[in-house]
Amino acid sequence: QVQLVESGGGLVQPGGSLRLSCAASGSIFSIYAMGWYRQAPGKQREFVGNIISGGTTNYADSVKGRFTISRDNAKNTVYLQMNGLKIEDTAVYYCNVLLARYEGDRYDVWGQGTQVTVSS
Repeated sequence: QVQLVESGGGLVQPGGSLRLSCAASGSIFSIYAMGWYRQAPGKQREFVGNIISGGTTNYADSVKGRFTISRDNAKNTVYLQMNGLKIEDTAVYYCNVLLARYEGDRYDVWGQGTQVTVSS
């Protein structure tokens, strides 16, 4: 079993900052990529960004320059630093990890989601 535990959501004013964390635990052989998606009310879930095993990061155009993804390999934890938050960033943010539970495996796991609300 693999579990993801997210933390760090909350209410923030426009222009403010938040940092989300997502820790993976359980039967993990290796991790291919760790990332974040979000889903606003009435909208489909969308890609926010990710960091792959070599350290390369990818971001949606809507968050480039404002959000930063980083990873602590020793803790199997990924972070999403969100600066310059806008009202349209309001959504439930989901952590997503693509990993191997054993050699040759590919397993996709999702976190429970954490609410981020940007409002004055």
